[in-house]
Amino acid sequence: MTGAGTRPTGVHPEATLGEGGAGDPTIGADPTIRSGTVVYADVTIGDRFTTGHGAVVREATTIGDDVLVGTHAVVDGSCRLGDEVSLQTGVYLPTGTTVGDRAFFGPHAVLTNDPYPLREEASELSAPTVEADASIGANATVLPGVTVGERAFVAANAVVTEDVLPDTLAVGAPARHEPLPERLRGGNDSS
Repeated sequence: MTGAGTRPTGVHPEATLGEGGAGDPTIGADPTIRSGTVVYADVTIGDRFTTGHGAVVREATTIGDDVLVGTHAVVDGSCRLGDEVSLQTGVYLPTGTTVGDRAFFGPHAVLTNDPYPLREEASELSAPTVEADASIGANATVLPGVTVGERAFVAANAVVTEDVLPDTLAVGAPARHEPLPERLRGGNDSS
């Protein structure tokens, strides 16, 4: 683990550590943090953290071991990510999101937390939850307050408006729920 003022090996000189506050984030062993990445001051990250270029990890976020935050992905503060989570290029996780171990997010998957953006003053945010071993396909959108259950699979381009039960496939816009095909059963293999 690194402490204040110590730049870990594996952090590109053009990455910004400690944005938004005094001090540096806490980063575990063996990180690979690429140029253009910004990690805020009060973030705690486990071992073997990897980013693409231009990733952003905002304040009060906790990230487990063996996590990938891809190129131009944004973890927008007060989020909790488990171990072996993979956020591919352009993923957006809003403030307050919780993600379980081994969850996978395809390129440009977007989660939202504001039920009425710009329509109600001080609208109460309702962050989504993605449980362990769930997969979110490319360009899928998960709306505020939705829980995607363990081992559930959200198809590419799906718009998820209601909770997805464990071991369920969500497909379409708005997403309809179907039994998970046999070939998609089981957890995500992160090896």
